[in-house]
Amino acid sequence: MVTATALEAELLALAGSVPDPELPVLTLRELGVVRAVRVRGADAVEVELTPTYTGCPAVEAMSVDIERVLREHGMREVTVRRVLAPAWSTDDITAEGRRKLREFGIAPPRVREESGPVSLAWGPTRTLEPVRCPHCGSAETELLSRFSSTACKALRRCLACREPFDHFKEL
Repeated sequence: MVTATALEAELLALAGSVPDPELPVLTLRELGVVRAVRVRGADAVEVELTPTYTGCPAVEAMSVDIERVLREHGMREVTVRRVLAPAWSTDDITAEGRRKLREFGIAPPRVREESGPVSLAWGPTRTLEPVRCPHCGSAETELLSRFSSTACKALRRCLACREPFDHFKEL
């Protein structure tokens, strides 16, 4: 395992501080998509970025924003490389990111006890594992649409307060 230098750690923190273009309440670090930063010379750096899914349209905006921030901090040459393995998972969202999603009105993905693939089941609109309403906290919610404002979120409604809300799907 290669240990990051102090400069790489600083640049990783800077790249991770970039807001997500689709969910600006989260940083890329909190979303868990910035994997590594490697210095490749006196003023050159390579950033590894794993998209939330391979067709994510926000990757280009993320890359441009990372490049801008690192250039503002003295890096002349910034390369953002997409890394698809290991694949991003909602397990990569930090506890702080989950808190911010909830406060923003989006139900965060549930924390899974085991690792590995998430099983998918097509069926009833109410889940066996509760998705809590970010407005009132009720576990009595129903699925309105498997897709919401972005492909990584579903649209749900609380049966207690009747408010609709996005739920960040588990991957």
